[in-house]
Amino acid sequence: MEVLHDLESLRSLPGPVYLAIGIFDGLHRGHRALIEEAQADAKKTGGTAVVMTFEPHPMMFFQRGDPPLRLSTPRHKELLLRRQGVSHLVVLPFAAALAGQTAEEFVGDLRAACHPLGGVVVGADWKFGRGRGGDVALLKRMGGFEVDGIPAVTIAGKPISSTSIRLAVARGDLAFAAEALGRPYAVFGQVVPGRKLGRQIGFPTANLETDGFQLPPDGVYAVRVRMGEECFAGVANLGVRPTVSPGERRLLEVHLLGFEGALYGQDIEVEFSRFLRGERRFRSVEALREQIGRDVEAAR
Repeated sequence: MEVLHDLESLRSLPGPVYLAIGIFDGLHRGHRALIEEAQADAKKTGGTAVVMTFEPHPMMFFQRGDPPLRLSTPRHKELLLRRQGVSHLVVLPFAAALAGQTAEEFVGDLRAACHPLGGVVVGADWKFGRGRGGDVALLKRMGGFEVDGIPAVTIAGKPISSTSIRLAVARGDLAFAAEALGRPYAVFGQVVPGRKLGRQIGFPTANLETDGFQLPPDGVYAVRVRMGEECFAGVANLGVRPTVSPGERRLLEVHLLGFEGALYGQDIEVEFSRFLRGERRFRSVEALREQIGRDVEAAR
C-alpha cells in the first residue's frame, strides 16, 4: 500500500480517482462499506481507489483539552487497510489551514488534484469544511463527479459508529464491539521494557503503553497476539498491578502461550477474546503466581 501525505501526490495516480473519505477510527463495518464501494467503482472504470483520512483525529484538534480515546492508532489503521486490499492511502495533516477551509474550497482542491476525480464516497451524514458547512447534498450540487452517500450499517436497527464502539469497549461489551468491527477488538503498539516482574515469577510478559487507547475495564483477558504473520494465544492483565506495583500507571501486560524470545521494540496486535476475571490484590506474590497459572489454563 502506498501512503501519501498531501493532495499533490494524487496527480500521479491513474484516473479516474475514486475517494473514500472519512476518519475511519477503528475501521468498523460501516467504514469498510465505504471503501468497498470506492474499490468497486474504480474497478469498473479502470481507475484508482484511494482512501483519504486525517491525522490527528479532527476532534483532537477541536477538543485539545479532552480529545476522544482512539480505537486505532495511525499505524494500526494502515495495517487494517492493507488487510482490506487498499492500494493507496492519503493521510492529510489536520491543522489550522485545513480546518479553516470552506467545504467548497476543499472540494475544489480535490478536483484540481485528481485527473480526473471520478467519485467521492462518504457516509450519508458526513459533514466537512469550516463550520461543518459541507455535506452530501453540497457534493452533488458541485457536480462533475459521482457522489455516493452510504447509509450507516446497523445492528438491531441502531447505526454502527466509532462512538458506539468506544462506549461498548469501555463497559466491557466485547461481543458488540466484535460484531460492529467485524473482528475482535484489538490494540496495536510497540512492546516497551518493563520491570521484568512477570519473568521473575515464571510468566514473562510483553508490555504495551495504553495512553490514548480506548480500553475495556481492568482485569484479566484471554487474548490473541499477532506479530506479522504469526499468531499466539495469550493471557493479558490490564490495570495497575496492585500486588506488585500499586500506584503505577495503567499497563497492558501480555503473556504469550508457547512463545520464547525477546519482543522489545516489536509491534504487536492484541485481540481481546474474553474477559476472565477482575484485577485484584493478592496476599502474596506466591498467591499471585498460582492465580496466573489458573488464568493461563483458562485462556488456553
